Order: sequence, then structure tokens, then C-alpha cells
Amino acid sequence: MNRAEICARIPHQGGMCLLERMEHWDESHIVCIACSHRDRANPLRGAHGLHAVCGVEYAAQTMALHGSLLRPSGDSPPASGYLASVRDLKIFRERLDDLPHELRIRTERLAGSDDSFIYTFTVEAADDTLVSGRVAVRQLPAPSPG
Repeated sequence: MNRAEICARIPHQGGMCLLERMEHWDESHIVCIACSHRDRANPLRGAHGLHAVCGVEYAAQTMALHGSLLRPSGDSPPASGYLASVRDLKIFRERLDDLPHELRIRTERLAGSDDSFIYTFTVEAADDTLVSGRVAVRQLPAPSPG
């Protein structure tokens, strides 16, 4: 799945869609690739570069894509949600923007219901773990028509 197909499935649009492609997914796992960490126009980038904590957003977008792939297909717009909690966050370097390699984002869905999910994640580059943790996500109710 390429970037345009990913953007059609998640609420993040334009430059805020950070993922380049999806490599693999199944009922409980998804692996995505990103290179937007090197983009000087990355909307998460600050005056001192792209802090590694932004890896959580890369993981969140990967989780949003996974959730959309698990939903039955239809014409409904991508579902929005928010991070209810981030736990066991480990950051192994200060910045992401100085890495020459692609980011590989791996998430695993541990539990879920209709509107809440728990995932673990790792953000890696060249077989080095950069950021890891566990996230609880709450999905917002779909807007009512009309």
C-alpha cells in the first residue's frame, strides 16, 4: 500500500500523513515504512530538528491504518481517535531527522473493542530500536450525518 492509499484510510492528510508505505499486516500486526523524518517540511519538526518522541505519532498513524484495515470496507470517512495513554515509553536517541535510513514502524494490537485499543510499538532504523512503548487509543464516535 502506497502513501496515497494510506492517506485515504487515515484522518491525517497532506504533510501530516507521515507514512510512506505499508509492508505487511494481519489481524494483530502491521509494519509501515516512513522517510518523512528527513523532510525539512515535516510538520512535527522544531527549530532543533525532529525529536525522537515524535516516533509516537508515527506509531499512532500506523495504528490508525491498522484499525482502518480491520474495519469492514465502506464509504465512511477515516475514523478519528486520540491517544488515551502512552506507557513504557523508551527513547533511545534524541532526534530522528539525522538518520539516513527509513523508519520501520511495527505495531501489535494486544486488545481492542469497538472504540478502544491497546497496541505495543517499536520505531526502528537499520535494525536499531529508536522508540518503543505501549499505547491506549480511544476512537471518537462517528459524526452524525446531516
